[in-house]
Amino acid sequence: MRVAYTLEQCWHAVPGGTAVAAIEVARRLAGNPVVDLHAVAGRHRTPATKGFEPPVPVATLPVGRPLLYETWLRFGWPKVESVVDVDVVHSTTLIPAATRLPHVVTIHDLAFLRHPEFFTDRGNRNFRRSLAIVRDSARLVLCSSRATMDDCRDAGIDSARLRHVPLGVGAGPVTDADRARVAATYELPPRFVLFVGTLEPRKNLARLVAALASMRGAPPLVVVGMEGWGDAVPAHAHEVRFLGFVPRHNLGAIYEAATVFAFPSVWEGYGLPVIEAMAHGAPVVTSRGTSTEEVAGGAAVLVDPLDVDSIAAGIERALADRDALSATGRHRAAECTWESTVAATVAAYAEVLR
Repeated sequence: MRVAYTLEQCWHAVPGGTAVAAIEVARRLAGNPVVDLHAVAGRHRTPATKGFEPPVPVATLPVGRPLLYETWLRFGWPKVESVVDVDVVHSTTLIPAATRLPHVVTIHDLAFLRHPEFFTDRGNRNFRRSLAIVRDSARLVLCSSRATMDDCRDAGIDSARLRHVPLGVGAGPVTDADRARVAATYELPPRFVLFVGTLEPRKNLARLVAALASMRGAPPLVVVGMEGWGDAVPAHAHEVRFLGFVPRHNLGAIYEAATVFAFPSVWEGYGLPVIEAMAHGAPVVTSRGTSTEEVAGGAAVLVDPLDVDSIAAGIERALADRDALSATGRHRAAECTWESTVAATVAAYAEVLR
């Protein structure tokens, strides 16, 4: 099966979890014996964002962002098949590529419908236009969580076209040398609460900091992630260390060094850092009633992300039950593999081509 696969997000200033997922799946699709993978992106004068380089060669469309998304959405141009000879097109984000071929689209979340206040006016317009195109033309829509499937169904996408394709996790080995090197490189404190994710309002960092500030003797907060947008985090309320972007080959050691991993996001489509933290044995605190509860699979402490006291109580419980949470988290992470994600993705390609 000849597949066009969009990787435009690798050039975003803040690629985020959608880029991580697309890259991990592309890496494995490239070695799949029944898939002939052709990555596609716009024309760019600069390399992909550091740490998010495409794992396969990329065919270049005649325009780049921001025009690429505008011309795809407004004019249905340039068609992906104008630069690659393929049977099916896979758009790996909500922004649908222009094509007349059978089209598979991955939707990780529809957070802009639930919380439009977390996005710019332009972003909300583009996302709504994208959703309308996907609803009208996509053969299949792949959702990384059942929560996102429910949102897609509520948004008018026929249930018969929705497929649950959860994400995986790959926890490479971390050696004592890795731990020592990373601890020294980032000057990690001996005990700390860890957060990993793009710095944006829905990640709820302000309430996480307030929760830690309300606790007696709470460890400092270490934040790993690219700067996104939104209000600044009130770091003065509690000791917070911002590490910025951390290469993935260093991230495993940071997860393993964490005393607790806290991810009280207001809304996620999946919550990849939750399963990554579990894979490395970090006790996890995350949000009740969102996709991260689904991803955690009963192996995390669940809190109300809108209640500072609930977040604080959850962190206290995780500090007290570290060993048990670490063991159950590792077991849960072992159930989530990228190989399963790829198998479900390939099955979707075969289905639309039938």
